[in-house]
Amino acid sequence: MDRRRTRGALRARRKPSSGHHVLLVTHHYAPETGAPQRRWGALVARFVSAGVDVSVLTPPPHYPSGTLAPGSAELRPGTVSRGAHGERIIRVHYREHTTGLVSRTADHLVAAISSIGLGLRRLRRRTHRPTVVIGTVPGIPSMFAAWALARIFRAALVVEMRDAWPDLIRPSGIMTGSLAQRRPGRAFATTLAHRVITRLQSRADLVVTTTETFADVLRSRGARNVAVVRNGTAFPVVSRPVVVPGTDLEPRPFRVVYAGTLGRSQGLEVAVRAAAVVESRGLPIEVRIVGAGNDAAQLAALARSLGAPVTVGPPIPHTEIEALYEWADTLVVSLRDWEPFQWTVPSKLYEVMASGHHVTACVAGESAELVLALEAGDVVPPGDVEALANLWAGYAESGVAPVASRAASAWVAIHANDDVLAATYLALLDDLAR
Repeated sequence: MDRRRTRGALRARRKPSSGHHVLLVTHHYAPETGAPQRRWGALVARFVSAGVDVSVLTPPPHYPSGTLAPGSAELRPGTVSRGAHGERIIRVHYREHTTGLVSRTADHLVAAISSIGLGLRRLRRRTHRPTVVIGTVPGIPSMFAAWALARIFRAALVVEMRDAWPDLIRPSGIMTGSLAQRRPGRAFATTLAHRVITRLQSRADLVVTTTETFADVLRSRGARNVAVVRNGTAFPVVSRPVVVPGTDLEPRPFRVVYAGTLGRSQGLEVAVRAAAVVESRGLPIEVRIVGAGNDAAQLAALARSLGAPVTVGPPIPHTEIEALYEWADTLVVSLRDWEPFQWTVPSKLYEVMASGHHVTACVAGESAELVLALEAGDVVPPGDVEALANLWAGYAESGVAPVASRAASAWVAIHANDDVLAATYLALLDDLAR
């Protein structure tokens, strides 16, 4: 593992060459906001600055609502425009969708099929033809559209796996509908999808993951060229703890914040239930959950039914996140107890560590190891209400705010730095051209 990191560092220092014609196939892109959009906005800006010609195939902005975002009429399917960094953006067709898995998957399929047709039509000119096609997941169909376009244009294929697919297919319920309903046909479809995705990963010229753990998993399955380009963060990195050790909580509740996606993967009901347990012990606690996602309404309903000291609200502007974090004594990063999540590190964790605040990490695997090694906060097993309640009750009872180590934000400044990540990515593209 150390040798791989050394090779990555050497690539990052090597001056990347220009002349690449990169085509990015993605379901999520600016002006939408979110982790995938932020990652590729940062990378594309640096690709273009390095002299790379970048084209993007993506639907009009319609995330997370499933309908066209207000003020986006000029970005209708079929239009071509210049992005904020000078990239060529080709908007593909999409399907309005609900929060249901089937509806969202249908949208991903429509966009992928449209990407092939519009990509062939708009990029056939020699000056626009891609030499590298990158398909980034989510959504899964994007990687198949990228494979088709790479074959058509005789370009190198890069498959970017931001999450542990195909292993998340089964626990996420995409093919089965629910974990309780395992019909034979759906089980066969799950197995087939797993094999097809794994086969495509093994045939790609390069597979990019965001963690060393998942990279090792893919290598063990036959992927021939796997590299790690971690997620970055736009959050300003602090160089010192934001809370002085021993800070008294004064006569107020212990404050907890989660800001981000409120989806099934996060399993945030554990935070709601833990808050209710802490309050039932007569200890003051206040939890704020802000964001959008499939589970927002359910979380609010659960808080009401338990009488938990939890408020669930809509997303807030990025400019207000720092103030919200300053209000908190600890920030939550949570994932469900699904084995594939042991191989991933959510970009939210980098943001929290960059902020200098204490993290309550309801995670396992590489994420948990990172938090513990850098003394960024406390780790509890995913989904363990009692362990989480005991942790928060301890701080509420002591009346002393928890503190994160300086090492956490310092690590983020080095390893989640957008300039370094982009240079590493470009060096990998250079290697494909050799």
